[in-house]
This record gives sequence, C-alpha cells and structure tokens, in this order.
Amino acid sequence: MSAEPGRFFCTAGRGLEPFLAREVRARLGATEVDCVTGKVFFRAAAGPGELRKLRSGERLFLLLKKHSPLPVSRNKGKMLHEIKSLVIEEPEYWLDIISVWRKLSGHEGKTDDVSQKNTLALKRKSEEETNTASKRQKTEQVRAVVSKECQVEAGERCVAPERLRGQEYWIESKTSSEFPSKGSGENPTANEKLSFSFRVSCRCSGAIAKILTSQEIGRAIGVALVKQCGWRADLRDPDIEIFVHLNDIHSVVGIPLFRLPLANREYIRTAGLRSTVAWAMASLAEISAGALVLDPMCGLGTILLEAAKEWPEACYWGADISDSQLEGADGNIRTAGLMDKIELLKASVKALPLPSESFDCVISDIPFGKKFKITNDALFLPDILQEMERVLRVGGTVVLLLSQDLCKRMDGLTKCAGSDSPEATADGDSEAAPAKSPSVDGNSSSLACGVGESFLSSRHFGSLVPDGVYAVSLGKMDAFIYKYRKVSAAGKWELSGTVLKGT
Repeated sequence: MSAEPGRFFCTAGRGLEPFLAREVRARLGATEVDCVTGKVFFRAAAGPGELRKLRSGERLFLLLKKHSPLPVSRNKGKMLHEIKSLVIEEPEYWLDIISVWRKLSGHEGKTDDVSQKNTLALKRKSEEETNTASKRQKTEQVRAVVSKECQVEAGERCVAPERLRGQEYWIESKTSSEFPSKGSGENPTANEKLSFSFRVSCRCSGAIAKILTSQEIGRAIGVALVKQCGWRADLRDPDIEIFVHLNDIHSVVGIPLFRLPLANREYIRTAGLRSTVAWAMASLAEISAGALVLDPMCGLGTILLEAAKEWPEACYWGADISDSQLEGADGNIRTAGLMDKIELLKASVKALPLPSESFDCVISDIPFGKKFKITNDALFLPDILQEMERVLRVGGTVVLLLSQDLCKRMDGLTKCAGSDSPEATADGDSEAAPAKSPSVDGNSSSLACGVGESFLSSRHFGSLVPDGVYAVSLGKMDAFIYKYRKVSAAGKWELSGTVLKGT
C-alpha cells in the first residue's frame, strides 16, 4: 500500500541544495521541487523508510505552511498578530496534522497510548474552563516554550528561559536530544489535563529580525497554542516540535519528522568529513557496478563509507600515510559492516603502490585547514595529481574537495589549455568547455567565486580535463568540489619554472 503524497522540506548545507533536489527526484520520485538557499521543498508519496534514505539533506520536516514573507511593520503587536495567525488553527486541524506526522515519524520515541490521551486533550479543549490555578500553571509552562533554533552542521542550539532571583533571563542549552527526559517532579494532574507537550523552535532573519527576536515570536506562538489547544509546553522532551522560519524569502511552518538529523549516520563511529558532502562527492564520480574506486587520502574513510553504502556493487580502496587515520577508518568500516567492500593500505599519495590505469574513479578530500599544515613545496600538489592521473583509467573521473587557498596554490601550478599542451578534450578541441555549477534552483550557472570558473575553464592537469565545479560550505569555511575526467593516456609531467607541463 503506497503512502499518500505529502508536502515536505529538507534543510541542506549551503551549496548542497542542487544535490538534494536531484536526490529527492531520483530516490522519491518527488514533484513540485523548489530550491531556496538552505532548503528544498517537495511533494512525495513516501513512507518513513524511504524518507530516511535521503543522504544529502540535514533535517527533514513535514511542511504545514509556506507563504510569502510577512509584511514588516514597526508595530510589534500587529506583527505578532500576523505571525500567530500564520500558525494558529482550530484543534481539528492539528488533529489531522498530528495523525499524518505520527504515521510518517513512526511514533519515534513515544508510546502509542500517548496518542489517545493527546486526541482527548485536543477534543476536550475548552475556551472558558480555566480557573486561577490552571491559568498560573499554564503561564509557568509557557515560559519554557521558546527555543531559538540555530542549525550549525550536526545539530541545533536551543534557548531556554530560566528563573534567577525572580527575573527571567535566557541561556544557551545543549542540543535538544541531549536534554534529560521528563522529570517526576511535575504535577500529574497538570500532565493529565495538558498531556500533549510541544516546543516552538523559531528562526528569523532579514527585515523581520530587526523588529522582533526569535524569543518574542516563539513566546507569542507558544502562548497562543496553549490557549487554543490546551497543550503543555515542554522544552526538554516534547511530543512534538513546531518549527517556524521567517525571513525575506518566505514564511515556513513545519514539524521535524525525526529527532536526529538525517546527516547523523549510525554506521559512522568516528566522524570526519561531513557525511552529506562526502555523499555529494561520491554522487559526482559516476560509480557503476563492478567499478574500482580509490580514495588515496582516505583519512577516517567517510567518502568510502558513503559511496559503499550507496553503490554496494563497486569495490573500494583507501590509502593513507597516517596509522591513526587508518585505525579510525578501520573502526568505521567494521561498524558499518563493510569489511568485504573496502580495502585499506598504508601508502603515500605521492607514491601509490598500485598499477597504472587500474581504477575507474578517484575521490578525495585534499587535507586543509588548521588541522593539516599544507607545505609550500611546489611539488606537493603536482605529485598528488600525477599519481591520481596515473592510476586512473581513460574515461575515468576524479572528484576532489579543495579549499580556496589550495585552489590558488594549484592555479600557479597549472598551465593553460592550448599552449604547447596535449589536447584538452577527447574530440581534439584545444579549449575546454567553461566549468559550470548548478545554482540552488538546479539550473546551470557560472560559479560567482573568483577562483572556480576561470580557473577550471582554461586549465587542466595533464590528461585530466575539468568537468564541473561546485561551491559548498563546511561550516566555518567554504570549499570547492572539482570534477575532472581523464581523456587520454597519462603523459610524463615536469615542472618548468612555476608552470606544470604534461609531455
């Protein structure tokens, strides 16, 4: 029995939106796919098992509302009224939404008997039935409703109200999944009356953020939901989380389907490169059944793990010079149960003990950043590229993750196509096609960065010609995924001054 089509949106790291858009179409048969910075909206008839398989997204939400930006006014009261009208609906509406959400989330983390209590709590909601004691209780509970969601790579930070000497102040708290479960000190009578608990996570940016804070918006929505539906606010372990994102592009309301982000891989014991970026890199490599895939600087093996999980019919090899990195990679491979799919060897990327033209794909994250000290030796990058070219078969692909600094270093070591060089393309043309990068709407567009298009469109490495460049975010820094294709047998490389030549 197929699932009913539902409306969803999934958050994505900056630059990964085109990958996610393609993935939801291919994996879920999604329609009405719409990309904006940081999010992909779509409609799909998919169950929780299929939705969990998404690999390039961060958090997945059931979409409740998607509207144009709210009109900005200097009147805070008017603004809050507009925002509350966006979220607040009759209890029957929420009953339907919660029913769909429970089916999709699989009652994750909650027992089935809670559902009946929640339904009764919604249906017996009373407009006039409050006495002084219950009003006081609700007011105290509402003070705990707001959490300012700040998504940073692996998770979120929540902001929780606390009491100190009778005055309210705000503290940053741990990720919601790390909070302890509901304590036994709560009033059981209150729990019975307000058995359905919730939390509001609010993010606002742009013009609206200059008028209202996320705390003010979340508090107003929380108070309204308590009054309208009789729910109980619970920041620590809510039955449901309501996500509200307001900016200059849209106004979005949704409910997270799963407690943990999709990017949290249960099969990765020790995290290295962000799993979503590793998957995106592997998706560009055109891995086919029976292919031999190499990561010559595998580190903890994240790229190999993501590739082997998605394309299990290929064979994978990882090399690294560091014993500790290989030990970590071996632990990850064992945790993932991929010992029969991935082979590891200790070797320098500049001198791989592997036959020439033996691999179909080479995928690697070239180390950079504070953790890795990049040498100024002009031979460092050429030797790496020469070895990758040597072990790659003609027609094979190379996918590299490079920092902007490494791009500039490589720029000085490359040579322009067409000037006493081997042919730049397979059909004999002396000019390589300009490198393109998909924009967030999935269309091809030139990379705006100064490094990137001009760098790739006019330069190649020996027999490796550019086949695409993609700017992605790694949190505190930007990086670039470069794709190359080998169009002819590798020649000998030599350095002439600062110019790298293939002969």
